[in-house]
Amino acid sequence: MAPKSILVVEDDDSTRAYLSVLLSAQGYEVAGTASGEDALRHLERASSAPPALVLLDLILPGMSGLAVLDEIRASHPAVPVVVLSTEGQIKTVVDAVRRGASDYLTKPFEEHELELAIRNAVEKQELQEQVRTLRLKLGERPETPFVSTHPAMLRIKEIALQVADTDAPVLITGESGVGKEVLARFIHARSSRRARPLVKVNCAALPQDLLESELFGYEKGAFSGAVGEKPGKFEMAHQGSILLDEIGEMSANLQAKLLHVLQDGEYTRLGGRRPVRVDSRVLATTNTRLAEAVQAGRFREDLYFRLNVIRIEVPALRERIEDVPALCEHFVRTYADRYRSRVRELPETLVQSFLRYHWPGNVRELENAVRRHLILPGDPWAEEPQAPRPSGAPSEPPPLAPSPARLDPSLRSVAARAAEQAEQELVNRVLTETRWNRRETARRLKISYKALLNKLKRWEAAEPAASPLPPARRSRAAD
Repeated sequence: MAPKSILVVEDDDSTRAYLSVLLSAQGYEVAGTASGEDALRHLERASSAPPALVLLDLILPGMSGLAVLDEIRASHPAVPVVVLSTEGQIKTVVDAVRRGASDYLTKPFEEHELELAIRNAVEKQELQEQVRTLRLKLGERPETPFVSTHPAMLRIKEIALQVADTDAPVLITGESGVGKEVLARFIHARSSRRARPLVKVNCAALPQDLLESELFGYEKGAFSGAVGEKPGKFEMAHQGSILLDEIGEMSANLQAKLLHVLQDGEYTRLGGRRPVRVDSRVLATTNTRLAEAVQAGRFREDLYFRLNVIRIEVPALRERIEDVPALCEHFVRTYADRYRSRVRELPETLVQSFLRYHWPGNVRELENAVRRHLILPGDPWAEEPQAPRPSGAPSEPPPLAPSPARLDPSLRSVAARAAEQAEQELVNRVLTETRWNRRETARRLKISYKALLNKLKRWEAAEPAASPLPPARRSRAAD
């Protein structure tokens, strides 16, 4: 097994030489730099095989140690950093630990102190990697890093890093699939709350009465079936963060209760009498324009101002189409081993077709397209779910009925497509009859509200802005 490597960032030549000799004697491969800028260039060159640990002096010429730490945590979050300080840098050390440093050593230090700090940091990182691997085997979604080189996205990353370690609410807006949840997880992972959970609640997927009990919990006997007490998601996110996904779908009653939590940090469980105090950082996402919802009376103005402390608008993928190749590479690395795919790089022709496509489903649609190619490489039905549309073409509400595509000679697939089309036409007709009242549509179809939302999302169906969707042509299967 190759020895672990350590990068020493220390401007004092004698100290850097001493650490190199000492660590080499302990079996490590050691690289040394005298400035933060050189350290970041070294890490960039070694991005495919980063060091096992960085020893970082906080006092450096040029770029400060804290600034270097921020850059390492952003670009190489899996690399632990042990900072070196002097006795007069207590406040700086505390700040470094809050920003993600694994440990610190105060100069001068003993050899066994250095050895212990390095061992603890490396073992902790290896344990975290084992946990991530286990979660991946159990089917959990892998954490997605910040993948973009577009100027607008880099500015968003800069803002996210600046606000990560504050307790201010963050409102993340943008179209469905642009990566709002990814950005929320990015912010939480770089905050001082990262050791505590990020609890996600989908405000659109649950009926409002059930959503209230999910958010705030209930006491025994609060309603029929409440045989015991249940803590709410806010309690589960205590000292961590809570992600309120699609907050624009929240009812007026719950908006008032949420406002109380944001103002006072406490609430009362359903059926409870005693207030529950919580310390949860609120991150909220929405694909609706809340300012317009406030004017229309669908969203409380005071809650909007409470949430709108930091607002980040994530641009659509078609507005940063140059990010497509990097995102494709990332998704290939993420899913190739999971699907046991032999594909390690997408064909250039496929990437070029992706660059010409409009991506109404944004990054989520691109992710699914790459996953399909990994599972069914070379299958045109899997690779091209829709003909590419020129960027900037007028956006129209996509029909529920599928557009014509290549015919698959398989009888099973023909039957599946026919059933899918019949289902879409039936849903289309009921949506038209109810004027796009999704809850009433779900009731008439005798399916859950969440199931209907999932179908509409899969079909990329959107409510027309001005007039109801014209009735779909009836088919025998729909009847």
